[in-house]
Amino acid sequence: MSVASCLKHPLLLRLRSVLAVLLALLLLGVVTRSLEAPAWQVVKAGQPEMNLQAIEGALGQGLVVGVLGGFRAIMADFLWIRTNTIWNRRDRVKLNAMVRLVTTIDPRSEFFWVNAARMVAYDVPHWRIDEEGGYALVPDRRQQVIVREQVEQACAMLERAREFHPQHAKLYLETAQIYLIRLKDYAQAAKWFLLASQQPDAPYYAARIHGELLRRQGKDAEAYAFLKQLYAELNDDPHAQKGVILDRIHELEVSLKVPIWTRFQSQVTGVGDSAGATLEQKVRMLEQGYGSE
Repeated sequence: MSVASCLKHPLLLRLRSVLAVLLALLLLGVVTRSLEAPAWQVVKAGQPEMNLQAIEGALGQGLVVGVLGGFRAIMADFLWIRTNTIWNRRDRVKLNAMVRLVTTIDPRSEFFWVNAARMVAYDVPHWRIDEEGGYALVPDRRQQVIVREQVEQACAMLERAREFHPQHAKLYLETAQIYLIRLKDYAQAAKWFLLASQQPDAPYYAARIHGELLRRQGKDAEAYAFLKQLYAELNDDPHAQKGVILDRIHELEVSLKVPIWTRFQSQVTGVGDSAGATLEQKVRMLEQGYGSE
């Protein structure tokens, strides 16, 4: 077969046509690229800025579900990657917009809610303080205002998350930890740890931390009553750490100066209710009490 006949083979002719079209498209893209940017700037300048809140209000969760259907999770994952890029750039305005968009598209994932709240509560305050001159120049009072504003925004976000996940302990715990770590607000933190402990999937430590935070507020009597009730309700799961709770109960009895014969006794001691103990048992408890102190 001659060279000329090979060049006229149908497959080579089709390949040549495809390459020609691709080359033409490439040249067209290069030519129009220089015209696209200034043209887009002109168009963009004449348009009002996108109002994400208005879009959310117009769409609503129902329409988002209807339009995206089963692709919601994929779209939300893709937008979350974009959110992390914005987070790395410390662009808090775009970050707030993207977080709202992601959680509107797919509010089913706790991951989006929790990590978005952490960005808002822990990272954004540092960005804002840096923008205003840094920790050395921004007064402490102003720093506290910034932190509180971001905490309120993060907690509002988690409150919205609980509308979709009302019985998920993790969302209550996240609010509790934000109050504890960012504001050192023991009262609010104790409240949210208690609420977390009341959820079906609550970890054992939520109730223990609530009791400890009562102690840190000086509410020893309340902590004592709570821990005794908690100890009685817990099972013997090692993760429940009943021994730790019992130690804290005994510490509170010392600080509250609870009489030896009325102190809390676990079933392990074999004494039961000390209020109904015999005189001999009370004497034994008194001796044990002095020995431990």
